[in-house]
Amino acid sequence: MPKQVIEQRSRGFICVSAHPEGCRQNVEQQIATVQGAFERRGGGMGSVLVIGSSAGYGLASRIVAAWGFGAKTLGVALERPPEGKRTATAGFYNTVAFHEFARRDSLEAHSLNVDAFTNEAKREAIDRIRQSLGPVDLLIYSLAAPRRVNPRTGQAHASALKPIGRPYTGKTVDLDHGRVTEVTVEPATDAEIADTVAVMGGEDWRLWIEALAEENLLARGARTLAYSYIGPELTWPIYKEGTIGRAKAHLEETSRSLDRLLHERLGGRAWVSVNQAVVTQAAAAIPVVPLYLSLLLRITAEKQILEDPIEQMIRLFSQHLAQDKTPVVDGDGRIRLDDLELRRDVQQEIQALWPRITTENLRTATDFDMFQRQFRNLFGFEVEGVDYTQPVETELTLGS
Repeated sequence: MPKQVIEQRSRGFICVSAHPEGCRQNVEQQIATVQGAFERRGGGMGSVLVIGSSAGYGLASRIVAAWGFGAKTLGVALERPPEGKRTATAGFYNTVAFHEFARRDSLEAHSLNVDAFTNEAKREAIDRIRQSLGPVDLLIYSLAAPRRVNPRTGQAHASALKPIGRPYTGKTVDLDHGRVTEVTVEPATDAEIADTVAVMGGEDWRLWIEALAEENLLARGARTLAYSYIGPELTWPIYKEGTIGRAKAHLEETSRSLDRLLHERLGGRAWVSVNQAVVTQAAAAIPVVPLYLSLLLRITAEKQILEDPIEQMIRLFSQHLAQDKTPVVDGDGRIRLDDLELRRDVQQEIQALWPRITTENLRTATDFDMFQRQFRNLFGFEVEGVDYTQPVETELTLGS
């Protein structure tokens, strides 16, 4: 197919086009950041499996494991390939770029474009690990999906972003028009709570660990990590105290049980890492969060403590997961990377500004412009150095 000029097309928090060259440069920039953070490539990481590897913290984890520690990596993610004039998803182009640079730098990398929730995905991963990677030293679980079919029951579950117990009314921002509005979200039903836990809790994480353990494909001392978020009290009614928070509590319960299992069988460990809020498509879909992020971006940038996913993962791997490090955890056994976001001075400023934000002062009181730019960057748009007037090849293929 001939090259084509790609225009950004989005509706709210959904972007329906992606720019392959913009995605490629995003990946290249993240690799350069990792290379700049390490004087030389470390070792001791062995084989790393990343579930949910195509964007955000999952992609950043894979990049740090590979370029920071020389790990062999297998990424599992479900992304739509290109079809005719329709572009692939950004995650697909991110993964294509990851493989291009891994080949350039002689790093072993494999990817499976499959639904990680299925038994078939686990079997494919087991075959690839046995053939090419060897036992897994580190499994990162960074899957964000709105829907899951339970492979044991066949039941479909859809997550719901809702409060629990009573309606919640709060400020949010219309991403298309930059209007500050109030939104009221009705409370979740018991079924919606259970469905959200089934999609976003720890059950699938456990199934991955059990599947690998049954095949003797977890290395001695194997470690596993899942990502979570707590956030400030401002977001708790819709997040920590809502359906998502219930799912994250299940994730933490799973972490504790996996930690016992891995320690007893292999001398291994399991943790939850509580990360800082960053701009992602998933975050953009949660009421209140885009407006909160717009404030957080401005304040942390002013204080020179702003971190993006790759910088967060450099900190996680270098301070907690490197061979000579022991993870530092809180009283509940969690690794905390949200310390800068939850710093007292940061949250005091957010609390003071929050009631005063209106449509009229949105772009001066917050950095909504940065939020929009980072959101568009996720899909390869508004990336510095890319000429969007030029046609590009969209029919790229994904291969190991």
